[in-house]
Amino acid sequence: MFVFPNPKTRKPKDRKVQRILEVIPGLLTWATIIGMFAFSFFLPNWVAYFIISFDIYWILRTIFIAYYSIDGYKKLKSGKRIDWWERCQNISNPTAYRKTLNDRILKISESLQVRNGMSRRDVRTLKRVLSEQKKYLEEVKAIEKVKDKILDWREILHVIMLPTAGEPADIIEPSIAAIKEANFPNEQIIILLATEERENEEKRKEKVEYLKNKFAGVFRDFIVTTHIVKDDEMKAKGSNATFAARELVKYLEERNIDFKRVIFSNFDCDSVAHKEYFAALTYEYVIDPKRLQRSYQPLPMYHNNLWDTNAFVRVIVTGSSFWHIFQSTRSEGMVTFSSHSEPFDTLCRVDFWPTNMISEDSIIFWKCFTYYNGDYKVKPIYLPISLDAVLAENYWKTIINQYKQKRRWAYGIENFPVIMRAIVPNKKISFRQKFKTAFEMLEGHHSWATSSLILAVLGWLPLILGGDDFNQQVLAHNLPIYTRYLMTLAMIGLAVSMSLSFLLLPPRPKKYSRWRNIYMLLQWVLVPIIAPLLGSLPAIDSQTRILLGKYFGEFWVTEKMRKK
Repeated sequence: MFVFPNPKTRKPKDRKVQRILEVIPGLLTWATIIGMFAFSFFLPNWVAYFIISFDIYWILRTIFIAYYSIDGYKKLKSGKRIDWWERCQNISNPTAYRKTLNDRILKISESLQVRNGMSRRDVRTLKRVLSEQKKYLEEVKAIEKVKDKILDWREILHVIMLPTAGEPADIIEPSIAAIKEANFPNEQIIILLATEERENEEKRKEKVEYLKNKFAGVFRDFIVTTHIVKDDEMKAKGSNATFAARELVKYLEERNIDFKRVIFSNFDCDSVAHKEYFAALTYEYVIDPKRLQRSYQPLPMYHNNLWDTNAFVRVIVTGSSFWHIFQSTRSEGMVTFSSHSEPFDTLCRVDFWPTNMISEDSIIFWKCFTYYNGDYKVKPIYLPISLDAVLAENYWKTIINQYKQKRRWAYGIENFPVIMRAIVPNKKISFRQKFKTAFEMLEGHHSWATSSLILAVLGWLPLILGGDDFNQQVLAHNLPIYTRYLMTLAMIGLAVSMSLSFLLLPPRPKKYSRWRNIYMLLQWVLVPIIAPLLGSLPAIDSQTRILLGKYFGEFWVTEKMRKK
């Protein structure tokens, strides 16, 4: 039986190891912050050289992320153009499909040779389509070699779980409506609405009744579960998800449904999936011989109410979207986040989500990674899934709620001790994978907590604390100049972010004038303020709580609202 480490273990030895690992991220962060001041006072020359080196490193990092963000954007754009439903229906017979593609390529090539009355734009479009079809033809040839392992898409059942802990029906309804309108048969889809008993009973029943009536007869089934928090559980999304999934096990067993034919999607209740997502997900699942060793991740975009929220939140969530686009281009290192999908058979093998942790979206990846001894990956689905940006009844509360949401995301560093306890003793996982996992988690969260502070503050500390001897040196006079020039070069990344943000922007609602577009551009001047306040501080907050053993007692649910 698979056993994953318990973060709340009471075994003295395990608890000691857990606690040592818990304090590492916070210690590294506070050592950096305190060291910024101490070294600026005692060794200002060293700090000055470090600042210049760090600025150069930041420029290279920014260019690297910008380059791969553009690459990810191109893949997202290409993914939207694909008729995934056509691929899904035809790939079960790859030999016949290959002939169809060959005929299609031949016709396009003939059209390009004739070009009767074609505009330049038409020619460019046909050339792009031809290139894409040729590339896909090579993929089909590779799939043809393993055609005996391809599943029939008609045997696949999708279960989409929407956990809710107080969100009103008008937040959840668009998510279910998007699933209804998806380019995939509704009779192969089950909605699993996972409610909480601690929610106001009258409102909960009213919400459930409305949604069930609204979508009656649309899907294969509409299941509702009501989670009651046990003594050894936390009031968290993970405990609710695990309860709902275990209820689903009973449902599927009663109907003799093979778990290997079930794809389970754990969506935030405000997730609006692209219409091709379930066709694309099915396609990727049925063609992969190692399908049980994959998670599937669409690209989160906070577009549901992006035009309605304020500039601070828009910059934060746009940055989050870019980060996920960048992460999707990595062959290794991508983990699940927010709304994602897994084989239900694999979820059963790892016993679902931990019920006593705040973070649930990425920890399920690490449970599966451990179970399969490191041979487990996330497969990006290059289609967007739209989520709500933070929005409250007034400007100030919206910023406070955004801080709390970022703090909860940053609290994901609670995974580090548990993951290390799981993979380090596993001799089947290579040392390289163990080291890479530890380094990337620590470096990522440390950078999250400190980088913007280093860029915003450290450049001035040697001049303020270094004393007269340092300030009379040429290095002291040139330091602000070097920093300014280097940070100007680093603006390349910001320019890329600004450009992509407009390319990804959903259509402007009619209730807003064109002046709103100007605000969308001017909001980027707030980055030097937003990065430390809504970037570093929430991460420092979370790491400090874990460092001091002041753990969160329950999952903070982001308040969701829509402007009428």
